Amino acid sequence: MAAVALGVGLLLSILAAINATATQNSRSAWLNTGTGQSATSQSAVKAATDPLWWLLRADHFDGKTVGRVDVAATGPNSPVPPGLSRLPGPGEFYASPAHSKLLHSTPAAELADRYPGHQVGTVGNAALPGPNSLVVVIGHRPDQLAKMHDATQVTTITTATPSSCNGTNCTVRAGIDSRGIKLILSVAGTALVFPVLILIGTATRLAAARREQRFAAMRLVGATPRQISMLSAVESTIAAIAGTAIGFGLFYLFRTQLALINLTQTPYFAGDLTLRTGDILLVSVAVPVGAAIAARIALRRVQVSPLGVTRRVTPRPPRVYRVIPLAAGIAELWYTIGRVPRNTNGQIWVFVPGILLVLTGLVIAGPWLTMAGARLLARQTSRPALLVAGRRLADDPKAGFRAVSGLVLALCVTSSAVGIIGSLNAERSIPQASRAVAGALDANYVQGFNPATGRQIGSVPPLSQAAVGDLNSVPGVKGVLMIHTNPLGTTDPAYHGPQGVGTPPIAGLASCTELAKMPAHSACASGAQAASVTQNYGSFGTYYWMHWPTAWPAADISAQRLARLPVQEIVVATDGSTSAIERARSILVNTYPDRDVPWTVREDHAQSGAQLAGYQQLANVVILVSFPIAGCSLAVSVAAGLRDRKRPFSLLRLTGTQLGVLRRVVLLESAVPLLVVAVVAIGMGFLAAQLFVQAQFRYSIRPPGIQYYAIVLAGLVASLGVIASTMPLLRRITGPETARNE
Repeated sequence: MAAVALGVGLLLSILAAINATATQNSRSAWLNTGTGQSATSQSAVKAATDPLWWLLRADHFDGKTVGRVDVAATGPNSPVPPGLSRLPGPGEFYASPAHSKLLHSTPAAELADRYPGHQVGTVGNAALPGPNSLVVVIGHRPDQLAKMHDATQVTTITTATPSSCNGTNCTVRAGIDSRGIKLILSVAGTALVFPVLILIGTATRLAAARREQRFAAMRLVGATPRQISMLSAVESTIAAIAGTAIGFGLFYLFRTQLALINLTQTPYFAGDLTLRTGDILLVSVAVPVGAAIAARIALRRVQVSPLGVTRRVTPRPPRVYRVIPLAAGIAELWYTIGRVPRNTNGQIWVFVPGILLVLTGLVIAGPWLTMAGARLLARQTSRPALLVAGRRLADDPKAGFRAVSGLVLALCVTSSAVGIIGSLNAERSIPQASRAVAGALDANYVQGFNPATGRQIGSVPPLSQAAVGDLNSVPGVKGVLMIHTNPLGTTDPAYHGPQGVGTPPIAGLASCTELAKMPAHSACASGAQAASVTQNYGSFGTYYWMHWPTAWPAADISAQRLARLPVQEIVVATDGSTSAIERARSILVNTYPDRDVPWTVREDHAQSGAQLAGYQQLANVVILVSFPIAGCSLAVSVAAGLRDRKRPFSLLRLTGTQLGVLRRVVLLESAVPLLVVAVVAIGMGFLAAQLFVQAQFRYSIRPPGIQYYAIVLAGLVASLGVIASTMPLLRRITGPETARNE
């Protein structure tokens, strides 16, 4: 009943999260207005509708993304976004509750000064993906907004969700594709539910021995097989119904905490975690029916004859051919994964079947590996406990491995996930040693790249002396760097990659005086006044396709001419404090109000790694949940094994074997297969990770951090502790009365 309750709670949480993601996705639709709506929605608009000027941008504050929408009505019939009672006029703006709270708790120079006018209301929940969403809608005059870069006229607020966009009828700038999240949740749900299914099956086997004896006795006094089947089904179904009810209670009890899990970069509203009628019927009916079927399978031996439960024979030993699927999985990955073009879906179709074959191969090869380890153990020792444990494992290695199979799979998946994600983080992370590098503010005003000329498209006028003075006067600002367009045509000295093959990209030009104040890569050639620098200087050498020089080459241009050239990028070096970053950001936003809001290096990489961070979080959830469930399965398996062996153990005690020896036997029978197969599972996980990152990213796997070793060690120690917790049962079931009754 407890196992069913846990499984039902997890299943309901997954179904509710899928539903909440779809709801959250639909509330993000309006933000994509003006990015290429479908012709159908446009044709449905009445001709009398007044167009609405619309500009969507991403603002930032202290690592958080703010959705900024600038609007200007051209008439009384201009469309109104959801969550607003009316359109804001010039000098007015609406803010979401979370953003409104932030505005009132932050100095105006750090945030509010970016928004002209005053707040006239709050954005309602109908327009917010989640309770902590930061959204601001700012009103302007039509002639003012029409002059801003990327502003467009719209006649309707789109309802096309990111999931309904196919790349031809709309463009997504806000929100996520819920279809991808559904797939991820389904995979994660499978990883979470699978250990629960093992626990349910193990719990069924725990009671099977006693129930088989009881039902066999009923058969001896005249009960028919149909009656026994009905009795078994009723017992299991009642327990499953009770467990299902408890599972529903667990879901609603922890729904508020579940809403806080950040799976989509935005927590859910608790009310969005709902269950559809089909979800409720599916769980309510499928779980009890599955429990009844499991009970029927568990008692299949009683259906043969009333005496079938007493028949015990030594199973045939597993053969070495069980290792073939495991070897085939590694061979498939080794041979094919590097031969499929990189960055294509072909890699997915190669890696997923390969890793599934490896996991299946571990389950199939586990009994043979257990038998090999047990035989080696028995040959290398003369101690009674080791001899008994080794011989018993060699006689029935399937039962020995079954108890630890969940833990073995958890170790393999954990090792593979840590190997892949750890390598990606190591290759793509920002410099960890310098807070100043992470806190540097990068305003990149480039709008595109022309591969034919190697030049970037887009620029702004250089900062005025007053604006430079304002920036330098902010406490915590260390320097301001302007990277100008390059009329000299010198090539980017840091670039090394496939972009612009045949025509190397053109470098930017920068003052060596300004470069010297930057926190990294600030050296110029000796005696130079200007230098050719990379077009993406704000990345500070954190991209693998750049090879940053120790000193930038000199550029043959005067300081006066350089100061007049348009600017493609502005970098503001700060001490990393929130106050310095946000005050400098507000100055740049107000200096170039029609351009994208600048990001810090930390924010840039956090945004780039958001998907990777989501996968890391899901991997952590799977690890943290699967290990305790596998531990419960281990405890139940050990207890079931004790019940199955109570007669031989009681006979051993009658012949003089000490209880301590029997305890060591039980511990060794679980510890040997766990340790032997765990070594293979961990090795297979890291090998699969190496093959993947080498073929997909041309990386080499990095050694795992101390956290991985702590997780593995804690899991193994906890497993041994779980086994030890079943030892008190051994004394009760191996007394002399057991041998008499049997």
